Amino acid sequence: MSSFIDLSVGTVTQGLIYALLSYGVLITYRVLDFPDLTVDGSFPLGAAVTAVMLSNGVNPYLTLPVALLVGAAAGLITGLIHVKLGVRDLLAGIITMTALFSINLQIAGSNLIVDRSTDTIFSAPATMAVFGGMALTTRKLVVSLLLALVFKFLLDLYFNTKSGLLLRAVGDNSVLVTTLAKDKGKVKILGLVIANSLVALSGAVVCHEQRAFSSTMGTGQMVFGLASVIIGTTLFRKLPFFKSTTAVLIGSIIYKASIQVAISIGLPANLMKLITAVLFLIILILGNRQKKEVSVHA
Repeated sequence: MSSFIDLSVGTVTQGLIYALLSYGVLITYRVLDFPDLTVDGSFPLGAAVTAVMLSNGVNPYLTLPVALLVGAAAGLITGLIHVKLGVRDLLAGIITMTALFSINLQIAGSNLIVDRSTDTIFSAPATMAVFGGMALTTRKLVVSLLLALVFKFLLDLYFNTKSGLLLRAVGDNSVLVTTLAKDKGKVKILGLVIANSLVALSGAVVCHEQRAFSSTMGTGQMVFGLASVIIGTTLFRKLPFFKSTTAVLIGSIIYKASIQVAISIGLPANLMKLITAVLFLIILILGNRQKKEVSVHA
């Protein structure tokens, strides 16, 4: 029973950590309508920088703003390639993602393990002072929940600002942004900067949680983020009081739980990418059908 509880807590914790990534994909996919594959590079970028900083004795809390900054830089590069150089959105993301693979290798090598004696955000003195009475698994859950909620509320607040409303308008009606005498290219770049900063932050927290970096850990993260967004927004689209960020957060937990169930029932680990792809395809099909139903009734 205790092992089941630990497994459940671990799954929810993972879902909360990856919700940060899903927030970023929400911005690119839902808000900007921009298929940004930079995600598969900015996620391990945040982890690589974090692993190196932790290994060199840097304060673990400092790794979080640094991850935000390097992720923002990745998003900025993709935005500039797309807007200033006129490269198509999908190709711009692929170019940055490919470049980041080499950059990540230069930063942290192919693999980097953080020593068990090194403090992380889950074991640092300040964290222990507040949550020291909790078991490690519970402490990870609580800290991850706090991070997921803080950035959820920050995004909710931002979306209600003038800048946030312009960001949402670019995806829905870019002509409207132009008529308001605003540069839609700059708005797109801002959206990519915010999105990839969140993605890199997610990678950083994963590094804290797993105490490890791998050059291949970014593979499939775009699919995970899209699946979380589609699951959340599809399940809760009929609940107007549900904000999109809340739906995505829950969608991330559901998707992580689905993968964990697949593993628990004995599906081979080497088939997980295939299973993930099939599950994602099913989610896309269901999502498209519901969109068609809505348009027909409208």
